[in-house]
Amino acid sequence: MAWSNSVTVGRLECCHTVELDDLLNAMDRAAANLAKLEDVWRRAGAFIPTGPARGSHPEYDDLRRAWSDLLSGLPRIDGWTIMNDLPDIDEIGQMFIDYFEISEPPIGAFEAGEQPAKDLAEYRYRLNRARRRAARERLAQLTTVIDASLPRLLVDAARDSQARLEGPEVDQITTAVDEIERLLGDTAQRRGRWSDLHRHLHFGQGHDWHDIAEFDWPSVRPDIEASTLADSDPLPVPDIDLGQAAAGHLTGTATTALPWDRLDDDGFERLLYDLLRSFPEHDNVQWLMQTRAPDRGRDLSLDRVLRDSTGSARHERVIVQAKHWRKKSVGPADVSNTLTVARLWEPPVIRGLIIATTGRFTADAVDWAEKHNNTGAAPLIELWPDSRLESLLAQKPHLTASHGLR
Repeated sequence: MAWSNSVTVGRLECCHTVELDDLLNAMDRAAANLAKLEDVWRRAGAFIPTGPARGSHPEYDDLRRAWSDLLSGLPRIDGWTIMNDLPDIDEIGQMFIDYFEISEPPIGAFEAGEQPAKDLAEYRYRLNRARRRAARERLAQLTTVIDASLPRLLVDAARDSQARLEGPEVDQITTAVDEIERLLGDTAQRRGRWSDLHRHLHFGQGHDWHDIAEFDWPSVRPDIEASTLADSDPLPVPDIDLGQAAAGHLTGTATTALPWDRLDDDGFERLLYDLLRSFPEHDNVQWLMQTRAPDRGRDLSLDRVLRDSTGSARHERVIVQAKHWRKKSVGPADVSNTLTVARLWEPPVIRGLIIATTGRFTADAVDWAEKHNNTGAAPLIELWPDSRLESLLAQKPHLTASHGLR
């Protein structure tokens, strides 16, 4: 993790590799100093002239001094920090007089009075972005830990059990949730059942853990996902004028094949999750928490909305399994086993099963799926080989770029 060469905070000194906890501590202190600056500005803003005026005020002068003292507590973020002191209100008042005398709108005077608020907003944006960037990888690791530990914990726990559960999975999940809260800080919007999650963790009885697995964790997981995906850093692009380049003489062809080897299993699942969410007829796309597949791949689910010209609509539940298989094709036994596993997620009834792979299906697998579909039995099986995924992603070029495939 790179850090500005001017920063020294406790054990955190100039270097290119820092401990995550040290970095978070520095960010917490920066956030605390920023909050103090925002409080100073809330009080100082009332003194900023909005028309012709002269003179200053002792309270405002003290607030200017406090602002100046606090600026040293804001480390640079990507080379930028707040450098400007609070404006001189006597000078701003004189600016209004000067504009009045030349009959010009006092745009410069208003801008000078608004600059501290703009600087504070800019720094908070950069600080939140940096925290998301620092926490992204660790948050992904912790969510994977919880996804894997919850089903193991509930294997022998009855749905109505009042016995308090104990063991390594309990400790692992509780510790992971605490760390997730630490990593998110105040940068994430918490729309899920966070208070219910912590209450159920506190009591820790069997029925509490079932509520965590069925309701609490699925509701807070999207908040964590949103936090890891909220980084607005641009993807690198060549230093060219795209319009001029497009008008020039172009050579070669457009590639359709994607370098699937750039993705690991988790990366493929995330790409598939984003792809499924991008279609307007898909609602409630989510990861299923329990890993029941023989290959330990995580299933996804969605509600497919089917509408007709009369205005009626129905929802069909669809299960999706990702198979990031590059060295072997998916055979008929794999399709059959996936169908068996998918049925474990009923009720409600599953109407569709999508098997998506970065490889291919054998001819026997395709034949097996077609015979199953011809019987009319639910669910209908859809096979998405690499060529099908590449065709779908060709319609969503922003996804291939954001996931590092272009």
